[in-house]
Parts: sequence; structure tokens; C-alpha cells
Amino acid sequence: MPGVLKDKVAIITGSSRGFGKAFALRFAEEGAKLLLTTTNLERAQGTVNEVKAKGGEVAIMEADISREDAGKKIAEKVMQQYDKVDILLNNAAIYYGVSPKPWDAWTIEEWDRMFTVNVRGNWLVSKAIAPLMIKQKKGKIINIASDVFKSPDSHMFVPYALTKAAIYSLTHALATALGPSGINVNAIAPGLAATEASLSMGGSEKLFESVVAAQMIKRRVEAEDVAGAVVFLASADSDLITGQLIMVNGGHLML
Repeated sequence: MPGVLKDKVAIITGSSRGFGKAFALRFAEEGAKLLLTTTNLERAQGTVNEVKAKGGEVAIMEADISREDAGKKIAEKVMQQYDKVDILLNNAAIYYGVSPKPWDAWTIEEWDRMFTVNVRGNWLVSKAIAPLMIKQKKGKIINIASDVFKSPDSHMFVPYALTKAAIYSLTHALATALGPSGINVNAIAPGLAATEASLSMGGSEKLFESVVAAQMIKRRVEAEDVAGAVVFLASADSDLITGQLIMVNGGHLML
């Protein structure tokens, strides 16, 4: 049975592990042709191999989205490889290696690096890919935010939480600007999920216990849970949905 993304071309940034890997595998199952970006080609090869094992068509490239020329290179690569792009999934962000600490304990270097990648980087890629979608008068841009910016624990993740709040605002801005061109722009806000990044965090076991206890659905969020929501936003089933934030967090926080 054909997948809901059959023959669609999707760019997924930050695809070597965690959410990015889960998204790539699920998109492949749904029939999408993939361009994956990563800052570590060796690490991302595992994702590529698993996509191919599922019969998926995939290309990969190294790209640091914080660099101004990265978006242009991604746009050139997707047109060279597939001659179109239907979906941009802005997943790349700095999160691995981040541990909670008091709001005034973060360094300027940590602060600036997170904003450079998590916010400016996603804007740069969107800026480069949007013209390709405008020409075809259709496209889906999906941003990965987080529910942390609404969480009582946000004071322990201040710069990261603020970058994800900025993604929420960027989603609204792009939905407004690109809607007349037939482009949908939405965001997914996962809760604390059992990815490599979260599980490697200091004190993660107690953090998961407290978060799950506050959820309406009493189990940890898995990357695959988030992938289902992303596929929906990438598919034709969401063609009249734009400018929205969908939380995938077991009811931990509600809008």
C-alpha cells in the first residue's frame, strides 16, 4: 500500500541521531525521497543504511546550518538530486550535551551558539528553500520546537528554552508570509523524549520520573511518537493547517 508521502521530496536537517533519525526512517516508510543533512557524515551513515534497508531513496550532505552559505548549498543539492522539494523539516538544533543548570550559570558562548544554530540556522535554511516552494506554489515547512518554553522547568534550560520560543514565533511569521504562495508552515513541540540527548543528560532518570508523573498519559515520549505527528503535517491531510504548534507530550502541558 503506497505511503502518504509517496514520491514527495523531503529535506530533513540534523539527521544522524535522535528525532532526525526517527523522522528519516518514518518518512522512508511513507515513500518519501530524502535529502538528509548532518554535521557528522560518519555518524549519519547509520541512518542512511537503515533508510536504504527499508527500500528508501536517500542522499546525504554535510551542512552546518549556522553558516550563511549552508542553506544555499542545501537548495542546490536538492534540485540537483531530485529537481524539486516538497517538505522541509527543520530539525537540526543544539541539544545533545545540554544539561539543566541555573538561569544565571550559562556562558555567553553557550547562549550564542544555541541561538546561532537553533534560530538563525533554521531561518537561513527556510530562506533558501522557500523560493523553490514558491515557484511550485506548494510546500510544507515543519519546525521542531519544544514544550520546554512553557514548562515550569524552563528556568533550568534558559537559552535552549528561549530558542524554542523563537521557533514558535518564526513559525507564525513564515506561515503569514508564505501562506499566499500555498506553503504550510507548522511546528511540533515534543515533550521530554527518550532520545540519546535526553538520556545522556545529568539527572535524566529523576527528570523523566517527574515529567511522566505530570503527564496525563503515563509513559515516556519516544521519538516515534513525534514522527507520527510530523508525517501528518507533511501529508496532504494537513493542507489547510498552518501557523500551528502541536504538542506531543502525553498531556504534560496543554495549550
